[in-house]
Amino acid sequence: MMDCKKALTESGGDVDKAIEILRVKQGKRIEDRGERLATEGTVQSYVHSNAKVGVLVEVDTETDFVARNDELVAFAKDIALHIAAAAPEYVTEEDVDEERRQSELRVYEQEAADKPENVRAKIAEGKLRKWYETVVLLDQPHVNGDKYDGKTIGQLLDEVRAKTGENVQIRRFARFAVGQ
Repeated sequence: MMDCKKALTESGGDVDKAIEILRVKQGKRIEDRGERLATEGTVQSYVHSNAKVGVLVEVDTETDFVARNDELVAFAKDIALHIAAAAPEYVTEEDVDEERRQSELRVYEQEAADKPENVRAKIAEGKLRKWYETVVLLDQPHVNGDKYDGKTIGQLLDEVRAKTGENVQIRRFARFAVGQ
């Protein structure tokens, strides 16, 4: 509450400006947390009702207290459900190896070869961005879009970080599917 009053004062009473100030400060806090080590955490699972797809996901936190928090455990389980449905291959864009990234980019550049030269690179980059949404967990909108208002897993993770005040990380996952 003190942050809200302070932001309103800083904005000269302009509510929209106060909201912007708070958003900037919250983003900075999340950035600062990223440097702290997340060495505690939880491993959660999801097995689809048809017993043909299962997921294990590791979500790490700074403290054991937060790792055992019911909301964090529920978040991790919900991420496991998302992974089962959306089948991402990587947690972050940085996890995509450069060779695969360049291979995809070359395909998109070739697809844009018949477009005007001044827009080819933008088209290829746009297609690469769209591809990330299919293979990178943090870039994917949650499969339960109605429940999460179309937010990406990365946005939901940022909300958990803001709520817990800790550096929460989705460290890794394993997705198993019968026949794959």
